[in-house]
Amino acid sequence: MFTATTIPLIVTLCYIGLCVASPYGNCRKCRGFGFKTKITRRGRVKRGRDCRRCHGHGRRIRIGRWIYNRAARIYRDAHTPAPGTRPGTRSTEGTPRR
Repeated sequence: MFTATTIPLIVTLCYIGLCVASPYGNCRKCRGFGFKTKITRRGRVKRGRDCRRCHGHGRRIRIGRWIYNRAARIYRDAHTPAPGTRPGTRSTEGTPRR
């Protein structure tokens, strides 16, 4: 019925859709609270220090979105002209002088 490549392809496409729809997920260390919970000697739950991983926001960027952002930044940096140069002109750096 399904071949060995269709199931990973479906899972990958679903993950890409998840990264597009919701690029941030809950922090795995504080489980989205933004802080570490402490239990006092009386057994009451109390707010602790801010989470060091998410800096108290409780959110983290998903791995797929991080990879997309990095690839888009590399592509954008490679295809935009350097500041101070006019678009459409050729650069003479690296060419030997006659």
